[in-house]
Amino acid sequence: MRRSLLPLNALRVFDAAARTLSFTRAADELAVTPAAVGQQIRALEETLGVVLFRRTTRGLELTPEAASAIPALRTGFLAFEETIEALRAGQAATRINLAAARGAVRHWLLPRLDGWLQANPEATVQLMVLDAPVDFAQANFDLALSFGPTPDAEGVHGKALGEEWLVRVARPDAPPRTIGWQTASEAQLKVADAGLALDCALAGWGEAEVPLTLAAPYIAAGQLVERGERVQSADSYWLCAPAPQWKSAKVRALVEALLT
Repeated sequence: MRRSLLPLNALRVFDAAARTLSFTRAADELAVTPAAVGQQIRALEETLGVVLFRRTTRGLELTPEAASAIPALRTGFLAFEETIEALRAGQAATRINLAAARGAVRHWLLPRLDGWLQANPEATVQLMVLDAPVDFAQANFDLALSFGPTPDAEGVHGKALGEEWLVRVARPDAPPRTIGWQTASEAQLKVADAGLALDCALAGWGEAEVPLTLAAPYIAAGQLVERGERVQSADSYWLCAPAPQWKSAKVRALVEALLT
């Protein structure tokens, strides 16, 4: 019999009836009616071609065939239970495979990840840097921090960190030199990502237009000042993962910590 055709629900009913030797008590245990128990047992007998119970003056009695099958059946159910517990333990574990857009690692992710790791000293995180859009089909990530438009890969869902703005920032005493990333052709210094551009601005080299999500703490602390108007960005930072990962307790806990 193929695994997909195993009558697991009927076997569960059979186990309860075999333990109680009563369709009524089995029904109470399973929160169904005695008639439903009897129907499942009859269907199982038809599927297997074996009589499982006989009615006697004392009540129900297992047939020899049924009695001989009970130890293996209960061993099987115990293995199922151990498998479920192992799966739950894996979901509750705090081993996280995390990917992040390079520009956001130092200026957004690591400060928040540090707080989460301090609160979860048993946790381990494997952090990979993204230089391209994340591909969950090719990599085993629990969660990714990406920068771009709304994630539209099949089965992938994201939570935006918020509405994004581009802001030109510099140290108060910095010269009016421009630091660019992406395709800023007029920049005097071109770097690979927004994080490096922000590093250069913090070092006093010049001014850089970077996502406000990254620059906001330095503006609030007075380390950087804004020069010019903010420009709303078509792209945002996203915490994204395939739908099954969002059901994972460890992913939900980490996302909550990062967004708090």
